[in-house]
Amino acid sequence: MANTGLQVMGLVLGVAGWVFGILVCAAPGWRVSAFVGDELVVSQVLWEGLWMTCLSQWGRLQCKVYDSGLALSGSAQMCRGLSVLSLLLCLLALPLSVTGLKCTRCLGDAHETKARLGRVGAALFLAAAIFFLLPVCWTAYVVIRDFYDPNVAAPLKRELGPALYLGWGVTVLMLVGGALGVKDINLDKLCPSAHL
Repeated sequence: MANTGLQVMGLVLGVAGWVFGILVCAAPGWRVSAFVGDELVVSQVLWEGLWMTCLSQWGRLQCKVYDSGLALSGSAQMCRGLSVLSLLLCLLALPLSVTGLKCTRCLGDAHETKARLGRVGAALFLAAAIFFLLPVCWTAYVVIRDFYDPNVAAPLKRELGPALYLGWGVTVLMLVGGALGVKDINLDKLCPSAHL
């Protein structure tokens, strides 16, 4: 029974990571501009994401989708591709993980087949976590590198946006969700006296 609980918890965490990953991927808050020179400008903030930029000015928010994906830098295109690949892997992992749960009756008494499907689904959640972590870490690296680079003009410097922090949280959800489903724990071998 404990195995089923861990499997369900892993599935719930993996699905939560997938849902929040969609929100993070669509959010324009990957990079935030709030500095001009050495002074903080509170009336105007530029938010940049993978798909659009938004300008917040005196409480009004104006968003604009990028005109061309091919006009973006190579690293922005790579971040887009990896995050979409991660979300697609989660979409593929979801039915496999549900089918592989011990508490479902999808395949009847085919326990070994169900266990394999559950492990494949969990491994896909782990792969999705890695593919989601790469663009988040790469964007954070580029933002920090450019912020401390004296050759980058002050108005072009950016800060880490809230979507990056949420992206790290999404990665943890996917990793823990996948890790709970990868290894099928046999309690009889770990603790033979558990059924006494």
